[in-house]
Amino acid sequence: MSAFHVTRLLPEDATAAALRADVQQGLTSVPKTLPPKWFYDAHGSDLFEQITALPEYYPTRAEREILLARAGEIAAELPARTLVELGSGSSAKTRHLIDALTGLRTYVPVDVSESALTQAGEALTAERPGLDVHALIADFTAGLRLPATPGPRLVAFLGGTIGNLLPAERSAFLAAVRALLSPGDALLLGTDLVKDEAVLVRAYDDAAGVTAAFNRNVLTVVNRELGADFDPDTFEHVALWDAGNEWIEMRLRSSVAQTVKVPALGLAVDFAAGEALRTEVSAKFRKEGVRAELASSGLELARWWTDTEGRFALSLSVAG
Repeated sequence: MSAFHVTRLLPEDATAAALRADVQQGLTSVPKTLPPKWFYDAHGSDLFEQITALPEYYPTRAEREILLARAGEIAAELPARTLVELGSGSSAKTRHLIDALTGLRTYVPVDVSESALTQAGEALTAERPGLDVHALIADFTAGLRLPATPGPRLVAFLGGTIGNLLPAERSAFLAAVRALLSPGDALLLGTDLVKDEAVLVRAYDDAAGVTAAFNRNVLTVVNRELGADFDPDTFEHVALWDAGNEWIEMRLRSSVAQTVKVPALGLAVDFAAGEALRTEVSAKFRKEGVRAELASSGLELARWWTDTEGRFALSLSVAG
């Protein structure tokens, strides 16, 4: 029989406290920033699902192609009995892995959204008799304790989300993942790859304007949750390629000089005309760079798979 459990590792008020802290720090920094995790309220999540279906946005399709083609090889390399997924969301892509891992006993999805975890967990236990789902409501970037589950364990971090972390944050994250792994465990990591600048920029600035709406949605979240008075229509969506850092930056550029008030924080924030607020960094990777970052955290790159066009990679690394 399947079993479904949810364990809350975040305090009930953790999300509200984190938003307040991030907005306070970000809007008083130079340059101003807001973290991309605040895109994803219900509306933002719906917009992102629309983005993944756009012709310009290749990462989701490319990663799905690899999973469909290589799930059997991944399972053969590491016949995991426990699959841990960080930032699991709807767990849609992970079903390919779950099907391939014939000896899988436990799936541990980790996400901050209780509703997403509950919906995915209930569906999986209904579809797959014998699979235990132990969901964790947790922020995987803030330290994580895993439940006692049978090994070997495969930790999956998909979608290229690691690219949203700055280099120092990536180093800390990979070290924390390494600390979760026992001998015989492994990390399956999704990384978007460096490619032609025009292809990259189009993926973050689509012709239909869906990504622009997604970007501006962060202002709507701050307005709703903290009583701010951002006028999203006065902020222009900008996506640009930083060749030095090899990352895409998404920004919101104020089209006018204005002062934005955030009553919940007692803030009045001045924007000059043309001043930009950075909302996302999305780093792109090369194989040797991924190998080096993994090695510095005590992980050894064992396998590397790309889609047929070489746009995206899944890598399997083991504790060194």
